Amino acid sequence: MPHADVNGQRLFYVEAGESGDVIVFSHGYFMSHEMFDAQIAALRDRWRCVAWDERGHGQTVTTPDSFTYWDSAGDLLGLLDHLGVDRAVLAGMSQGGYLSLRAALMAPERVRALVLMDTQPGVEDPAKAAGYDRLIEAWVAPGGPPQEVVDTVSAIIIGPGYPDAGRWMEAAKRIAEPTVRQVYSTLMTREDDVTPRLDELTMPALVVHGAQDAAIDLDTARWFADALPDAELVVIDGAGHAANLTHPGAVNRALEAFLARV
Repeated sequence: MPHADVNGQRLFYVEAGESGDVIVFSHGYFMSHEMFDAQIAALRDRWRCVAWDERGHGQTVTTPDSFTYWDSAGDLLGLLDHLGVDRAVLAGMSQGGYLSLRAALMAPERVRALVLMDTQPGVEDPAKAAGYDRLIEAWVAPGGPPQEVVDTVSAIIIGPGYPDAGRWMEAAKRIAEPTVRQVYSTLMTREDDVTPRLDELTMPALVVHGAQDAAIDLDTARWFADALPDAELVVIDGAGHAANLTHPGAVNRALEAFLARV
């Protein structure tokens, strides 16, 4: 299986399609590259699609050291180097958006466009942080998380009523406790709000957001899209946080229309 040795990590990735136009998908917390299967299936006849597992997730082999999303952004840029890609569209969902934004700030000349799915440029909402802390402690408790905790986490990071949520939660439950704490620390201690730097991101951007996102509210998506120099917002009715996973048809239509322009 394909791996890239980047920044001391062994990054797992998949790619499909042979076009010279490249789009790289970066997944959300507790997820993996597989959450973009529907997007890759829709685009692979016209785009070279790459999806990868970030530190602490999926099949990537991660060192135990603490890291930031700036480090993950460096991983993404290193993956582009490994693949011989000079310039790409960066598509990120939630934490994948955090690192994609940072990669675009680090190397804007390498970013053709941004697709920002259910994500934000700011720090975690302090009003939610204490509740998230309680959830993660219950998640790593001996014997595994109780079902009500699993259901709550699923509703937050995926959305309500998704029939295949159990598969994703079972995979998340297999992540070792030290790794869960490692990636949770990265998520919750991102103190560098990049909002003041959004005007540097002059490349075209598509902001996609689930109307019922419980992790990042729709008002945040609206001001986020307004703050970017060249962005459009598409709201996915009925979707929660992982809109591209639960509502692929609507997301793919918006994505394909955007990519046709850029």
